[in-house]
Amino acid sequence: MHLKIHRRQKDGKEHRYYSIVESRRVSRQRVVHRTVVYLGEINDTQQAAWRKTLEVFDESKRDFTTLSLFPDDREMAAGDVDTLQVKLSEMQLQRPRAFGGCWLGCELWRQLKLQEFWESKLPEGRESVPWEKVLRLLVINRLLDPGSEFRVHRQWFDQTAMAELLGTDFAVAEKDRLYRCLDRLLEHKQELFQHLRQRWEDLFEVQFDILFYDLTSTYFEGEAAQIPKAKRGYSRDHRPDCLQVVVALVITPEGFPLAYEVMDGNTSDRTTLRGFLDRIETSYGKARRVWVMDRGIPTEALLAEMRDPARQTFYVVGTPKGRVNQHEKKWLDLPWQRVRESVQVKRYQHEGELYVLAKSEGRQAKENAIRRQRLARLLRKRRALRRSLPKRDSLLLRLGAAKKEAGRAFGFVQIRVPKTEEEITRQTFTFAVDKEKLRKAELRDGHAMKSELGLRPIYHQLGPRVEAHILVAFLAYCLLVTRKNRLQALAPGLTARAVWDRLTSMQMLDVTFPTTDGRQLVMPRYTQPTPEQKLLLHQLRLTLPDQPPPRIQLKPEIFPAGMLHW
Repeated sequence: MHLKIHRRQKDGKEHRYYSIVESRRVSRQRVVHRTVVYLGEINDTQQAAWRKTLEVFDESKRDFTTLSLFPDDREMAAGDVDTLQVKLSEMQLQRPRAFGGCWLGCELWRQLKLQEFWESKLPEGRESVPWEKVLRLLVINRLLDPGSEFRVHRQWFDQTAMAELLGTDFAVAEKDRLYRCLDRLLEHKQELFQHLRQRWEDLFEVQFDILFYDLTSTYFEGEAAQIPKAKRGYSRDHRPDCLQVVVALVITPEGFPLAYEVMDGNTSDRTTLRGFLDRIETSYGKARRVWVMDRGIPTEALLAEMRDPARQTFYVVGTPKGRVNQHEKKWLDLPWQRVRESVQVKRYQHEGELYVLAKSEGRQAKENAIRRQRLARLLRKRRALRRSLPKRDSLLLRLGAAKKEAGRAFGFVQIRVPKTEEEITRQTFTFAVDKEKLRKAELRDGHAMKSELGLRPIYHQLGPRVEAHILVAFLAYCLLVTRKNRLQALAPGLTARAVWDRLTSMQMLDVTFPTTDGRQLVMPRYTQPTPEQKLLLHQLRLTLPDQPPPRIQLKPEIFPAGMLHW
């Protein structure tokens, strides 16, 4: 990269504009230039009428001052005190850091008016940094690159442009400040739910007549001895060896979360729903609502209550496997009805309930392909074992490893393992595919759908901070679903992941120039958006912020080799 000068004649005067340009050779005979950072004008004239002034932050005075910048190849007029000469030939690019994703996260935070909400709930006191900015830092980290508070303090903050976006310095990422911020959040959880509900109504005209209810669990690294809700229970993370908590979540069909609750890790799924039904009715009033749930959540007694006409509550729930087998013969004679291009349904009523069997052709083909691929891999390993015929202990170990890799596909293979006293031969070690069981499974492929909200392992060892950690993750999810629904309205052809991938390439750089008086001018600048990024920003109706103001700082000392500076 190099500094490029653009000369223009304006009102009879020559003006010079500067930019950082990257040269790329695209063929043996051709080199193209791409503007990475635009710096603007550095004045060429001493006449006050033509001088362009900039607001510059003087780090030695800790205040902003207005200066005119001049290149070092121009003589300055005597007594001209509001000017600064920079050595253009000694320009350096320093501290490349992530900008695009962080800026988009802050923009989503602004759209949800979370800055105003948290400023009212966490008012400024004697602290040097507002708590709202500390919380925004934690949420943007959880959204983009989840990690511990210590990692944010030690590594992530300096690798991003969050300092410029928050308008603060490293004080916002002090380790103790990050932890103390968590201690201030939980008391405002219910008010946060009401605020978000109102914002989604204003932005997307969201309706709350259909609600999805699901549970997940997240486990702890460490003993978690001081966390009352940390218990062993059914682990959806496949970590039964760890203590965990259960998280229940209510969302709309568009994915907007209305509320969540953190419960003991050994809470049974069937005991959680009743409290949420009452809580939603208290918060949003009684209305005709449809609850969509997994089959393991409601009890038959609670479903009977929900069918009460006076309650005006309806439900869609997965049918237990035993009842599927019970009604399977009745379904076989019913015709399929196509409701979408690749989705068909069968419907019939039984004892006051409407049963719907849905089949997705695309999902069916996918599930068939995955199972057959795993079965083929499993059978190849079985044939290899029959050829080598290892000792019995080694055979059992290798069968166990193959079972773990094959997952549910292992259940479609019937295996006979030699008994302890038997010799291992091709007659005592046999296997075969259970074709009838495989056929029934393939008939049911594509007939169900389930999704989960996953959480990373938790490292906190204090109960309130655990729940505050989950609240931060909840806020990050709110930003995620807001971005997704904005895309559907403004750029339906783009996925949420594609937007992140395209914007995360935008970085911020420090363009530094030594000054003739021994100081250093630092100009933080985000890179110029590519044509593709400009089109994306136009589609999303987003405008990039102004470039941050330059800073004047004392030139850093140079330490001899082998010396460390902390």
